[in-house]
Amino acid sequence: MLQIIAALVIYIALVIPMGTYLYHIASGQKTFADPVFNRIDNGIYKICGINRQGMNWKQYVASLLTTNAVMIFAGYLILRIQGSLFLNPNGIEGMEPTLAFNTIISFMTNTNLQHYAGESGLSYLSQTLVIIFMMFTSAATGYAACMAFIRGITGSGTHLGNFHEDFIRITTRVLIPFSIIIALILVSQGTPENYTANLTLHTLEGKNQDIAMGPMAALVAIKHLGTNGGGFLGANSATPLENPTILTNLVEMYAMAILPGACVIVFGKMFHDRKKENGAEAKKMRALIGHQARPILGAMAILFLIGLSICFFAEKAGNPLLEHAGLSQAMGNMEGKEVRFGIDQSVLFTTVTTSFTTGTVNNMHDSLTSLGGMVPLLHMMLNCVFGGKGVGFMNMIMYAILAVFLCGLMIGRTPEYLGKKIEGREMKLIVIVLILHPLLILGFSALAVVNQAGLAGITNPGFHGLTQVLYEFASSAANNGSGFEGLADNTGFWNITTGIVMFLGRYIPIIAQLAIAGSLFAKRRMNESAGTLRTDNVIFTMTLVFIVYIFAALTFFPALALGPIAEHLILWFPM
Repeated sequence: MLQIIAALVIYIALVIPMGTYLYHIASGQKTFADPVFNRIDNGIYKICGINRQGMNWKQYVASLLTTNAVMIFAGYLILRIQGSLFLNPNGIEGMEPTLAFNTIISFMTNTNLQHYAGESGLSYLSQTLVIIFMMFTSAATGYAACMAFIRGITGSGTHLGNFHEDFIRITTRVLIPFSIIIALILVSQGTPENYTANLTLHTLEGKNQDIAMGPMAALVAIKHLGTNGGGFLGANSATPLENPTILTNLVEMYAMAILPGACVIVFGKMFHDRKKENGAEAKKMRALIGHQARPILGAMAILFLIGLSICFFAEKAGNPLLEHAGLSQAMGNMEGKEVRFGIDQSVLFTTVTTSFTTGTVNNMHDSLTSLGGMVPLLHMMLNCVFGGKGVGFMNMIMYAILAVFLCGLMIGRTPEYLGKKIEGREMKLIVIVLILHPLLILGFSALAVVNQAGLAGITNPGFHGLTQVLYEFASSAANNGSGFEGLADNTGFWNITTGIVMFLGRYIPIIAQLAIAGSLFAKRRMNESAGTLRTDNVIFTMTLVFIVYIFAALTFFPALALGPIAEHLILWFPM
């Protein structure tokens, strides 16, 4: 428990300065690194012929989709013909069509769901030009969309920004330099970084064992910083090669959590800055977080801590069946966990990776207890407990606007958020965002359990088998990428269905959210009055938490009751 508390305190100390740095990048203000990065960025603009003119929301969306589409087609081609290309010392063949489709959609949507083992499924060229490259670009895409969204809802500047400029600035000023630092830490602790063939060693038991080599540290660094999660190895960060020590375990957790939290602080500072420009009372003080960001950050933190507590105590309680069989559960449920990390670090990593929708794992989620496994599943279903870089924040704002709308109806006033009226157009788009997520998860889960091709992948009978299916589609829709790895998912059915869910779960919400930002940006700002609902206090924070649980959690409750909750009751209260 003390390990968890200490880790969270350090995170708070790190996220505020990172948020300030991101704010300066997003708002075009000076940073200490400008003399170096301005030259790099200007060179890229010139070589690529980028016009840095401001965009409206439609132009921003068009640029985002076009850029992503080009990378999808190029990456798919490389995966299909990787067996004939260079940097393939292990002689790995090209990917099968449906697996290549799933993989390219997975990495371009920042999901990194893997229906293959990296050490045997990809050449070093594919690991570098497709996987690592898309870990950078998909993360930069999510960040760029978030910054445009923040400019729109806060009314900062004269336009939503330029997608290409946002995309390049986050890549050169944050993702690349911080990834280099993280990679160096990983290499210092023992993570490989090379392009040599796998090593075959003669073990003390007298057998041969292949040791994976390759550009592992580079991939592991950006997979966490970019909230990607895809592992170089099939067992991901549960292996000593990807995650050698307790130091790397902490670094990887901070890396995946730092930027999503920082995006909330960017929002608070940008709104605060806009009020300063308008001569409001905010001019008197310097914003550490920003008063409008505090309820958002507070609601996310409450949801996170509730989930972390449930997962922690569930894993500490152990497995009653093993206890009845005579196995001591004094250490808790250690099945599927690394002894070097134990319950505390495993539980914290599990909650972080699914709350910040990264998808990397340092233990096998399929081996969690029933309630312990429900927490990462629920957080992906909520998809707003910090979430991936920018995406979780945008989803939480959807719930904040919904809360304002419902409260406005109850007191008989036109709902407002950040000084802008919330009207029918915005609410229709918000409904699309909030309904799509459960529709994808529950709809495709239903398809899987009534289809023989879907049932063939389920390796566990009963309640746990349903949980496997729910987890797979929740992970896909939330662009998380972790899985209950007992599911046999490398088949045509699972590759195609999860690919569709990942694609729709990524791009439809981004389009709708940028449309909302564009609509609010164009509206005239209203002055606050005595009847204006305050959205910067503790009451609104608690209202927001209840709205998330009522509208999101209860939507999934019947499915959860048939999966992890039923499994828990059978284990602890057998008939």
